[in-house]
Amino acid sequence: MNRNLKFTVLALLGLSLPMFAQQPGQATYNAKCAMCHGSDGTGNTPVGRAMKLHSFKSPEDVKIPDAELFKDTKDGIGKMHGYAGKLTDAQIHDLVAYIRALQK
Repeated sequence: MNRNLKFTVLALLGLSLPMFAQQPGQATYNAKCAMCHGSDGTGNTPVGRAMKLHSFKSPEDVKIPDAELFKDTKDGIGKMHGYAGKLTDAQIHDLVAYIRALQK
């Protein structure tokens, strides 16, 4: 492959990478939350259905203040265990922001 073609291919790849970049909190959400809450936040998973989870897109969940989502994630709520000591406060804030992105 000639040098100009290599440069062009690398430049195009570099321009396309931001389109595939994850949002802050997405990797943590996928690793810790998606199993129950689903990749789209609707709770439409076997575990989510068994636990009767609300969709993050439900009007009730959309209205929950960020501080409450943070607290629920950190301390746990219902059958969900808390992530205090497992995730940093910054990671939890990123999760809350990612949940908000899923709600749109």
